[in-house]
Amino acid sequence: MSNPLKSLLGQTAIYGLPTIVGRLLNYFLVPLYTGDGKMQPEDYGVLSELYAYVAFLIVLLPLGMETAFFKYVNDKKDKDEVFQNSFMTVLGFGVLFYLLILLFHGSISSGMGYPNNPEFILSLALVVTIDAITALPMAKLRAENQARKFSLIHFTAIIVNIGLNCIIIFFFFDSNDPMEAIFWILIANVLASSVKLIGTYKDFLKVKWTYNKELGKQMLTYSLPLVIGGMAGIVNETLDRVTMKPLLKSSGISEKAALAQVGIYSACYKLAMIVTIFLQAYRYAAEPFFFSQSQNKDRNKLYVKIMNYFIAGVCVVFLGVTLNIDIFKHFIRNDAYWSGLAVVPILLIANVFLGIYINQSIWYKLSGQTKYGAYIAIGGASLTILINVIFIPYFSYWAAAWATLIVYAGQMVASYLLGQKHYPIKYNVRKFTLYFGTALLLYLITFWVDMDPGEWTFRKFLFHNLLILAYVGLIWFIEKPQKVRTNVN
Repeated sequence: MSNPLKSLLGQTAIYGLPTIVGRLLNYFLVPLYTGDGKMQPEDYGVLSELYAYVAFLIVLLPLGMETAFFKYVNDKKDKDEVFQNSFMTVLGFGVLFYLLILLFHGSISSGMGYPNNPEFILSLALVVTIDAITALPMAKLRAENQARKFSLIHFTAIIVNIGLNCIIIFFFFDSNDPMEAIFWILIANVLASSVKLIGTYKDFLKVKWTYNKELGKQMLTYSLPLVIGGMAGIVNETLDRVTMKPLLKSSGISEKAALAQVGIYSACYKLAMIVTIFLQAYRYAAEPFFFSQSQNKDRNKLYVKIMNYFIAGVCVVFLGVTLNIDIFKHFIRNDAYWSGLAVVPILLIANVFLGIYINQSIWYKLSGQTKYGAYIAIGGASLTILINVIFIPYFSYWAAAWATLIVYAGQMVASYLLGQKHYPIKYNVRKFTLYFGTALLLYLITFWVDMDPGEWTFRKFLFHNLLILAYVGLIWFIEKPQKVRTNVN
């Protein structure tokens, strides 16, 4: 029997390569967007706000059917029927959504504050509709372990998006009309999403216009709490960029200044999302993997071991960014954005907690108690809204960053406590405390040894990265003796 940990690592590497490369390439778009003569903070704020709305729709339109598909495809004998039902559900909902946007896009664009740019709404709606209706064919590739085909399609879409963005920024960007550039950036995204349609067209041709209502009801009952939880989770992740402009305007700040704050925060948030890159690559492989291991009698031991490695990995990423922030900040070429760099460590810690919460969430997915995921996410969303509404008018993006940290920490703890009650997995809390506490201590040491503050020097670089190597050495020392047997330790 193959080692399941090695299998997960291999799948993560294959699924993660296009994600990691794509996100890194997206990082190189940030210096292009924010370079001299390109987008000012208020212009980048517009683009960031638009994509924040996309994040909500990306969760809503697939109706949680990806996760439902992974669960039922392992439980049901007729796997084609499971795919057919989930695909037809998402396809019907996606088409209905786009028809409604066609009817009301003018009113929507005016309500969002872009009355002269209704084309923004049509473009964004097309992006999210295409992504939604290709989600199930892409999930099918993951379930069938066609990681290479999945990665090829995903990677091609990324390359198309990045390439078109570079052409737009280098050759057609007009600093006197940044709104036109934003529109063409959205069109580039539409074309990139269309790559998934081309790559999965055979699944569309094989659609049978039949629907098992009973199975559909079961799958929706399972998935809809995940949608609610996902929407609430997006509130935690992106509501700050949606509400920051109106909240700051309500405190007397001009729209241009408010959008500049959104742009600064969004650009700096990109640096914190390096943890999210790791998370996304991991999630592509982990979700089908966890379901496939659900019948393994040693599954809980496996989940615990994976959590240990996961926490160590995200903490290494946290240290890598925070202790080299003087290097990473140059991804944002315009120093008008650098005033927000101080929130990056807060956001990185928040994303570490988010990753742990996501890893824990397998308990309610495996047990079918997805309602608890919805409860946790709704509680987090309520707290996010409360903190943002009260404090953003006074503290701007600082309030948004601390809200993110507080909420993700709370969700992590709530999920752990509920999981121990309803689907116990005895995670090694002592190791979490050791790994995270040590990473945080090493970060704080750099403040006590305040070497060349505010600028990059070789001795500072050497000292900080020796601390990272020391941390990696500690993890290696602790984990190496625990050899994994074929049947999972």
